[in-house]
Amino acid sequence: MSGSGRGTGSRRRAVVGLATAGLLAPPAMIGLAAAPAQAAGSWCGGLQGPYQKQAERFLGLPADGVQTAADCREIRSFQASHGIQPQYGYAGPVTWKVMKTVKRQEAAGRQPNQAGSCPVNKGRIACVDLTRQISWIQDGAELRKGPVPVRTGRNGHETRTGLYKIYWRNRHHVSTLYDSKMPYSQFFDGGEAFHAISGSVWSEPGSHGCVNMRTADAKAYWKLLRHADDVYVYGRKPGT
Repeated sequence: MSGSGRGTGSRRRAVVGLATAGLLAPPAMIGLAAAPAQAAGSWCGGLQGPYQKQAERFLGLPADGVQTAADCREIRSFQASHGIQPQYGYAGPVTWKVMKTVKRQEAAGRQPNQAGSCPVNKGRIACVDLTRQISWIQDGAELRKGPVPVRTGRNGHETRTGLYKIYWRNRHHVSTLYDSKMPYSQFFDGGEAFHAISGSVWSEPGSHGCVNMRTADAKAYWKLLRHADDVYVYGRKPGT
């Protein structure tokens, strides 16, 4: 079910993959998209995408908007660490969209609730900000976990906003609707739950409504949250 720093090195460590295939390849690269993965991993053709300057700035490179071999390698490294396909160093719309998401998540820092959008008078509460695609756990005014990146509902299956309570937990849940594993599921609104996924929390188009998490984050939420703890979902996921 559905559910940093400016240096390139820290960005490579910050995130796990994004499985969005074929959307960032220009016409000249369409024939190359079918190349073996080994060849793709070592190839850098110097093709310049429409978001070249933005990608350079994001990665801390000289932002002149001109693709160099070094630029290509750094962009390709970012694509590889996020699982973006194909990995040719082309700064297309998918790559730039992921970079923007990461920027919003990084900006949250250690004060994700600085705007006071998530209520802190509820005791233990899990907050989900759809706009920034992040979640965290508060215990009153104390930040207990996060913020962590999440993947919420796609267009047409948006994660519903509002104040809820965790009503059912199943560590080894399997969706009967989608026949997919949902480890560390914690349901808070109908079929919507926090749960781990094996793929990327940055992959498009999104979940079927659940709040998808990296496995380590889902495990931490499992340990920190209990039945009847509050969950507050707000904002709007970009593109929905």
